[in-house]
Amino acid sequence: MASTTDLLAAGLTGLGRPASEALVADLERLAGLVVQWAPSANLTAHRDPEAVVRHLILDALALAQILPHAASLADLGSGAGFPGFPIALLDRERRVTLVESRERPHFFQRAVVRELGLSRVRTLRGRAEALPAEPHDGVLAQAVGPPRAVLELMRPWAAPGGWLAIPYSEELPELDPPDGVAAEDPRRYQVPLGGPRRSLWLGRAA
Repeated sequence: MASTTDLLAAGLTGLGRPASEALVADLERLAGLVVQWAPSANLTAHRDPEAVVRHLILDALALAQILPHAASLADLGSGAGFPGFPIALLDRERRVTLVESRERPHFFQRAVVRELGLSRVRTLRGRAEALPAEPHDGVLAQAVGPPRAVLELMRPWAAPGGWLAIPYSEELPELDPPDGVAAEDPRRYQVPLGGPRRSLWLGRAA
């Protein structure tokens, strides 16, 4: 069985990203924290380091490969901090805001920020539609709810000209964007090391 270090290095290499020792170490620490907290905080069904790497971390890194550039990113309904945390670790200068309404995942997010020294990551507790929206260059929402309703709550968090992205499985749903959001061509990607194929709905705020 490959170590998590080897899996992360192989996954990054498969995505064409440099597998620096510092990045691999940070991602490995993130996986360890997820495993440590998962039973008590009800973070995820993935409870061992290899599963966390394959199903959460590499999935997020593959998504990051096809996202447009954004100096600031809001991850709405971020749960255990995915895909936001791996994206933040790829670029520690990027400003990332994690929005999560549940108490225990929110506390876990705060612990990760402390443990990994992620000074550019903010954690907000609350529902995205109930909090004062802070516009960002990019907005993500993964497995949050019905697509049209999700876009409605994402829109206030996107700065003018900013993008809105919703990852899906291989098939995209039919989606008529709300006023103020223009659909762009969808993008497709595959999680490395034999992971699933996925698609990404992408739009742009007016």
